[in-house]
Amino acid sequence: MLRSVIAAGVFAVLAHAAILPDQIGTFQRTAPQTVSLPDRPLYSEFGLDSTEQADYQSGSRKFSATVWRFQDSTGALAMFDARRPDGATTSDLTTLAVHTSDGTVFAYGNYVFQVTGHLPPDADLKALLAHLPRFDHTPLPALMTFLPPDGLVPDSERYIVGPVSLARFAPGIPPSVAAFHTGSEAISGKYQTAKGLLTLTIFSFPTPNLARAQLLEVQKIPGAVTRRLGSLVAVTIAPPDPAEAARILAELHYEANITYSEQLPVRDLNNKLTFIMDVFEFAGLLIVLCLAAGVLFGGFRVLSRKFNRGEDPNAMITLHLGD
Repeated sequence: MLRSVIAAGVFAVLAHAAILPDQIGTFQRTAPQTVSLPDRPLYSEFGLDSTEQADYQSGSRKFSATVWRFQDSTGALAMFDARRPDGATTSDLTTLAVHTSDGTVFAYGNYVFQVTGHLPPDADLKALLAHLPRFDHTPLPALMTFLPPDGLVPDSERYIVGPVSLARFAPGIPPSVAAFHTGSEAISGKYQTAKGLLTLTIFSFPTPNLARAQLLEVQKIPGAVTRRLGSLVAVTIAPPDPAEAARILAELHYEANITYSEQLPVRDLNNKLTFIMDVFEFAGLLIVLCLAAGVLFGGFRVLSRKFNRGEDPNAMITLHLGD
């Protein structure tokens, strides 16, 4: 997925975007807050579109909600991975949701929420999700599920969409190897081994041929242990245990599913010329049907006279009164 790094100054203030409602369940919104962006280059690479923060109160109960809206669900996934703290526990609020020590962080579509304080019921949060403006329905990328689960450190996954996130989460790999200009993406995760942690990064390229070409570039990195599988290239740099690294790479599985969708022609009936052409086509079809019916009827009459020795059983009877 192609992304261009937007200048950091574009995101001077992205608050008051009318995303959060005035009321969530029994909680009423108080004064709006200004949202700070501590890592603007990273957020812009993820495709940040808008952000908002607000405090809510119901009696003595209070919570603070921060929301980030991205261009697509891939950007929200990358942001969720980056915001998810160590030690978080899984939540069933959404597909991407965890409980933290002071609240919850979850992603939904192209949105990421962080709620801290006295959490409202899940039913109230789900009601909020049903009315999000400019919601993106694209599915999450399949690459997020490709990291082998055995030995993977919980909450260590990081999604990579460009050179900024590559430098943050896989600094030993140069951007030229990643070839982000081709639409490649990557996911990185840490694995616990007997001799220490190793970082595994899996790149997804648009085609197997491109993956084969980039594999040669990845293998030039000193200490790189690699494996290519279809359009995927997996690499770990200078692992503490090469044998364990080879085992983890061997567990990588990939199944390509290709779906071909043929676009059907769509006629614009609001276009006058198209409508007139449709009328002529329909009229021509009627004329052809009428001619065919006439030929069939005439042939039937000819055959009928032949089998009746020239006499027409349907001929009109005349009395010849004039004679």
